[in-house]
Amino acid sequence: MKIYDAEAAPNPRRVRIFIAEKGIEVAYEQVDILNAVNRGEEFREKNPMGTLPVLELDDGTCIAESGAICRYFEELHPDPPLMGMDAQDRAVVEMWHRRIEFELFQPTTLAFQQQHAFFKGRITQVPEFAAVSKQKAEKSLAWLDGVLADRPFIAGERYTVADIVALCAVDFGRVSKIKMHPDQKNLTRWYEEVSARPSAKA
Repeated sequence: MKIYDAEAAPNPRRVRIFIAEKGIEVAYEQVDILNAVNRGEEFREKNPMGTLPVLELDDGTCIAESGAICRYFEELHPDPPLMGMDAQDRAVVEMWHRRIEFELFQPTTLAFQQQHAFFKGRITQVPEFAAVSKQKAEKSLAWLDGVLADRPFIAGERYTVADIVALCAVDFGRVSKIKMHPDQKNLTRWYEEVSARPSAKA
């Protein structure tokens, strides 16, 4: 198996960190997104959406979407549990996973897509929407600071996929000047801890 990857993009990084936390060895093949190779006919045979990452299994099955790829590896390698331990815990982790995706990761990536030169001519850009998305992401950072006031990690006592997605959002947000504020002490404490994990370098 191998994963079609793009080192600079936030979604592929989510998967790389997840896999690194599992201690799994997987081959990666870089796809030239600068020259839109992922939008070409050959790549779209693997993923009609033209997005990355894509996991290609030995039998030729291709699995796209970061969450789906992470779920595949969680099922094969349940330890350490990054998506929950039992029915209740899995539901709680998924709740926080989705909240982080919708409230922080999505507006952060939209702030980039809707105004950055990389996407000019690739999508219809609405600069006003970029500004609104940036504002939402900044509000979500303040919200997350409050969430982390009474727990070490986003979903509770353990590091999970929710922390991975949030870390990728915070780091990618810098491109659009979305930053943590110095007074967000809980968020800063969390960020320093998760950034120090070896997997964060993946």
